[in-house]
Amino acid sequence: MMDLMTSFLNLVVPPATMMMLAFSWPALCFINACEWVYNTLYTIEDMDGKVVIITGASSGIGEQIAYEYAKRRANLVLVARREQRLRAISEKARYLGANSAIVIAADVVKEDDCRRFVNETVNFYGRVDHLVNAASLGHTFYFDEVTDSSVFPILLDINFWGNVYPTFVALPYLHQSNGRVIVNASVENWLPLPRMSLYAAAKAALVNFYETLRLEVNNDVGITIATHGWIGGEMTRGKFMLEEGAEMQWKEEREVQASGGPVEEFARLIVSGACRGDAYVKYPSWHDTFLLFRVFAPNVLNWSFRLLLSAHGTRRTSMVGVGKPISEGGTGRYLMETTSPRKLPAGPITFSKTE
Repeated sequence: MMDLMTSFLNLVVPPATMMMLAFSWPALCFINACEWVYNTLYTIEDMDGKVVIITGASSGIGEQIAYEYAKRRANLVLVARREQRLRAISEKARYLGANSAIVIAADVVKEDDCRRFVNETVNFYGRVDHLVNAASLGHTFYFDEVTDSSVFPILLDINFWGNVYPTFVALPYLHQSNGRVIVNASVENWLPLPRMSLYAAAKAALVNFYETLRLEVNNDVGITIATHGWIGGEMTRGKFMLEEGAEMQWKEEREVQASGGPVEEFARLIVSGACRGDAYVKYPSWHDTFLLFRVFAPNVLNWSFRLLLSAHGTRRTSMVGVGKPISEGGTGRYLMETTSPRKLPAGPITFSKTE
């Protein structure tokens, strides 16, 4: 009997759902548009004097998000490993209008570090209103060409636990302020692309974690999941490398400025969406069309990827991070610094990790 019922539902439910969706789509679009206009006009959050923690703030999307919050006169807490780089960003943030900006050198994959920078934020400001998890690390290697599996946990640590730990520690304070968590996800969480297997897996886990957390916290804490396609940040030109027994550190002398229309536009959309209370921010939004193919015609996507791979030609394996270039010239070798972040001179307010 159960098998018969399952077979019946398999035949009836998909076409019936498609028919209902086709007829209701215009009305749903109209309702969403009205909700967006209402939220923009009447429910936008005033960030003047609010406290915002931004992880991964030393480059790329995290840096640009800091500037967007600065324009809204927020109090910024900039977190990353590269303390010297954060100092320059905090100076620019104050110039753009931030009420204040402090920098804290910390590693988001270490729970103790996350607890430290959240506690120091609360001790200094007395509250946390927004937590922006912008730390992320991508790659462009074929899984079957990897020769050193030690990079696997690093990718998963940064892209998953580097978001979970700060959220876990900050959540009690976000409950008190009815605050918000902003997540830097990617379209690869549901549209896996070749050469991004571990990155896609980590982002899928991340999005599912926050979708579940959204139900658990109800409306006490807002969650904004921002998904992007391939945008023109430092991810397209930055490589990092590993050395046994050393912690990852970006090569500061080879840093380049994170800029470009797509990165800045995505950051602006993230902050605007978070202040409006949006559950999702997508850039570019046309990527959603692939979801239809993913659900109803997955073979079309598979064929497309195969064509792209065949046209790509020679395979090239590299690590590419949402940070700064380490190795140049495509040598394929990876390098890491063993030095800890340097202490800053007097100037902007800085919290340094005690060794």
